[in-house]
Amino acid sequence: MILTCPSCSTHYFADDSTIGESGRTVKCAACGHSWFVQPKSLAEDKPAAPAHEVYRERLREQRREKSKLFAVLSWLFSGSLFAAATIAAFFFRNDVVKVWPQSAAAYQLAGLEVNRFGLDFADIERARTFNDTIPIVTVTGRAVNVANSAVETPGVRVDLRDETGTVVATEYSFVTPGELEPGDSGQFGVVVEPAPVESFEIVVSFVERSAVPNEPPAEALLPLTAEPLPDAEEIVTATEDPV
Repeated sequence: MILTCPSCSTHYFADDSTIGESGRTVKCAACGHSWFVQPKSLAEDKPAAPAHEVYRERLREQRREKSKLFAVLSWLFSGSLFAAATIAAFFFRNDVVKVWPQSAAAYQLAGLEVNRFGLDFADIERARTFNDTIPIVTVTGRAVNVANSAVETPGVRVDLRDETGTVVATEYSFVTPGELEPGDSGQFGVVVEPAPVESFEIVVSFVERSAVPNEPPAEALLPLTAEPLPDAEEIVTATEDPV
């Protein structure tokens, strides 16, 4: 039997046995249109469709093809946007964390380091003095701008923890000056008084300036001459707020 594509009118010859007794769906090799072909015996009994019905069916098929194309293009566009957003979130994660600090936890879960302050600690020293019998712990050091632009210096938080990791004392300070150019460094100093005798570990981290309760006295930023702490006590630095 001769098959005619209802979409592009391309003619094909097909053996009756390939159509079968119940008919089958065929696809035009020229335009890709698919339609159902009835067996020759049923096709001969069925009157030919009016010309306007054939025209309407072609219009409906064209609309379906356009809808499929639009859907594919929409998925491709959405996928491209998602891929671009993912790449940007990876390479500009420090900027993302600056705008949305809560995202730092998600980056850390993904194993990615973030530094929303653009600073690293350097030359941290700790010492212990006594005011009569009251122990005092002093932590001093530098904050280096490792970003590609000037940054506003944040606050510094110092936590003293015991052997179980429990915070037993906390003090704050500021990095001075208030702004650092790329590659420049500022100073900070924190005095913990009294320093609990059970303190075992020192954790130093950057915090937002608004998190610092009040401005420390100027002398707190100056290096102090003191005896070093026992070797059992160690310093841990972090660029993010401690959890």
